[in-house]
Amino acid sequence: MVDLSQYLPILIFLAIALGLSAAFVFLPMGVSRLTGTNNPDASKLSEYECGFPAFEDSRSQFDVRFYLVAILFIIFDLEAAFLFPWAVSLEFTGWAGWITMMIFLFELIIGFAYAWKVGALEWE
Repeated sequence: MVDLSQYLPILIFLAIALGLSAAFVFLPMGVSRLTGTNNPDASKLSEYECGFPAFEDSRSQFDVRFYLVAILFIIFDLEAAFLFPWAVSLEFTGWAGWITMMIFLFELIIGFAYAWKVGALEWE
């Protein structure tokens, strides 16, 4: 016989999380309907995409700069995220970890300088 009572705290946690998430989603919608702030008009219901209103066909191409900026943001954001676990575990990794991170940061600086030089960070 398997003792399932160990899973009770997890089930309670999931029930509370589900209840709170439902409250955060549905409570503001209900309050807005009750207080009369729900006034949809044409501008509220219009599509909004990438900073400009939709036009032409939905399959039209976007400027490649949108993708370049997004990729550069993801790259530099992920590289910055590597600094936190490294800083916490620095006493365990010692000099080898420090030197490895300095090489990593040097590569990051080279990539940043290259992106700056080719104009990938400039917006027209």
